[in-house]
Amino acid sequence: MYTRTSFFSSLLLTIEGFQMNADSQLHVAARHLSRAREPMRINLQTLWVPLLLIMYIGLGAELMFAVGAGAEPLSLIVPQAAEHVGSAAIGNEEEQGLSQKAVEIVRVFGFPITNSMVATWIVALGLIVFVQTATRKMKQVPDGAQNFLEWLVESLYNFLEGLLGRHLVDRTFWFFATVFIFILSASWVGLIPGVGTIGRGHATDHGFKIDQPLFRGANADVNQTLAMALVFFGCWIFWALRENGPGGFLKELFAPKGESSGLLKVVLVVVFFASGFLEIISILFRPVSLSFRLYGNMFAGEKMLETMANLVPSFSWLLPIPFYFMELLVGVVQALVFMLLTAVFTLLICPSAEEGSTTAPR
Repeated sequence: MYTRTSFFSSLLLTIEGFQMNADSQLHVAARHLSRAREPMRINLQTLWVPLLLIMYIGLGAELMFAVGAGAEPLSLIVPQAAEHVGSAAIGNEEEQGLSQKAVEIVRVFGFPITNSMVATWIVALGLIVFVQTATRKMKQVPDGAQNFLEWLVESLYNFLEGLLGRHLVDRTFWFFATVFIFILSASWVGLIPGVGTIGRGHATDHGFKIDQPLFRGANADVNQTLAMALVFFGCWIFWALRENGPGGFLKELFAPKGESSGLLKVVLVVVFFASGFLEIISILFRPVSLSFRLYGNMFAGEKMLETMANLVPSFSWLLPIPFYFMELLVGVVQALVFMLLTAVFTLLICPSAEEGSTTAPR
């Protein structure tokens, strides 16, 4: 009897020991998890900063070309050239389909407000509210909005870390993650029914025609895409100077790469010095290529949806549906392309950061 009692007592003591050990390990893990989530909370809450910059620069890009008696927004320049060329052929025929330019819907103290600017503000405000709500009460075990946001941010961080390295991604992640999320959200919001189909218009023989839609896809306005490209261009210069210094920045552009000696070294110096000027020209054209690539793809998508809707009026509700799913994929691809191009442009000018990240301990 005594042996059986002592056996059960020893068993209970062993179980209590295991339980205390497990509880202590859980407390330690919880403390580590809490410390690990503090930087994540800071990163998530700072995502709204570049959104405000994009909104401000987007407004400035529109007003820069709009202020003045005869000045007009950038989005009017290309369409006007096409209208002047085709006016002799089409006469006074009314323009059909989606306009290439953003439509001014109201003026506030003399400043024009376009329908694409309204859509941009709605998307930016929605993202800011979502991020602040998801990170207001952080939990040890995330769920709901916090779980989704942490998954999205962590996935983007790991993806960019494999491309840029730990050192560079810690300094630039705030921009790349924000621009991806913003472009994707703006593209998908532009697919919501009512965007481009609600506004002022007039009746025609073929039905009611919208002349001034209240909303327009934000990425289908060249002013918005140019604003994001210019913000990146400013950040790119800042990152290049911070990582390399003024001398190292010029060395990356003009200095020969690799080891050489004698006459070959002289030839390489001349060749790389000349190619440096070509590199400067390509750098200056990067904002233009980034902005028009995104604008062209998104505008073409909206134009295709409108064409499918007007192709057979009796089935205008059915024909665009498959293309809506394609535009969902296009939104992801274009956001990823814009983020990857800007990330690669940054990596090309900061090779020292890449080399340092490969030798750093993991």
